[in-house]
Amino acid sequence: MKIMNKLATLLMLLSLNHTVTAASVGTGGLSAAFSKDSASVGVVVGSGSAFDDDYMILGFGAGYYVINGLEIGIDAQYWFSGEPSITKVTPKITYVFTQPQTISPYLGIFYRRTFYGDYEGMSMDDQNSYGYRAGAYLNSSDDVYIGGGIVHEKYVDCNEFVDCSTTYPEIIFAISF
Repeated sequence: MKIMNKLATLLMLLSLNHTVTAASVGTGGLSAAFSKDSASVGVVVGSGSAFDDDYMILGFGAGYYVINGLEIGIDAQYWFSGEPSITKVTPKITYVFTQPQTISPYLGIFYRRTFYGDYEGMSMDDQNSYGYRAGAYLNSSDDVYIGGGIVHEKYVDCNEFVDCSTTYPEIIFAISF
């Protein structure tokens, strides 16, 4: 039964943890959704595992396109229902190639600061990481965009005897209005 719980958690992690629902302020087509002066907001709802504990995850993100295709944004996530509590704050820069009509590739970089609550009465050191994202948005209708890609994250000041990086998928649902 423990294996089934871990498998179910892994499937939820892969399908929900990196699912974002975003609304972009724009007027019409895909290029308008990622055009200069448009904004995006997103919500993350999911689950994950850390420290041999299972977590529920809630998050929020916001971004602003400073030029066509170039978004500067910030995301925040709060992991709860496990110990220790985890808070992640992630400034990011993403570039969306808006020239293609049906598929718009994106590339991004980010820095992440992870804050840990007390764990069994002990204080844990906060952690820094950085990474990149790559994928593509698919224009599925006039106002709905679905994206998917891969994220690679590298932890700073990591113990040399453990894996200091992780790679995971992301799924993005975007609505333009």
